[in-house]
Amino acid sequence: MEIREATFNDIPELISLMEQLGYPTTVEKMEIRFNKIESNDTYHTIVAVTDRRVVGLLGMCTGLFYEYDGSYARILTLVVDSAYRKKGIGKKLIKEAENWARNQGVFSIGLNSGNREERKEAHSFYSNLGYVAKSTGFAKTLLN
Repeated sequence: MEIREATFNDIPELISLMEQLGYPTTVEKMEIRFNKIESNDTYHTIVAVTDRRVVGLLGMCTGLFYEYDGSYARILTLVVDSAYRKKGIGKKLIKEAENWARNQGVFSIGLNSGNREERKEAHSFYSNLGYVAKSTGFAKTLLN
């Protein structure tokens, strides 16, 4: 298995992964998103490749704290193809993300994971990697 930066050529497989994560999209929409993300230096997108196939995706960004000196990293998207789960791919993506964040000099790394029953296994996965549930998130849609 190889972990590498995502490229524009990965978009068809990224669409499948995003659908498995619960966010179906089109090639056109994903191309627009990917172009915007890749043109922003604070974002970093990596994929896991097995058998010449993209089977995992992790997208993250960095930001600046208001309350502390320094910066933080946030994992915004993490998904492993359902046929490849429980093989250590997610763990390798997380470790690569943590290494990238350290190299950026960030203070901490965080992520959100929904409070739905089907996310309990994901919560255990994050806990086993040393992530601690620390806050309750709130969201409000501003645009339709």
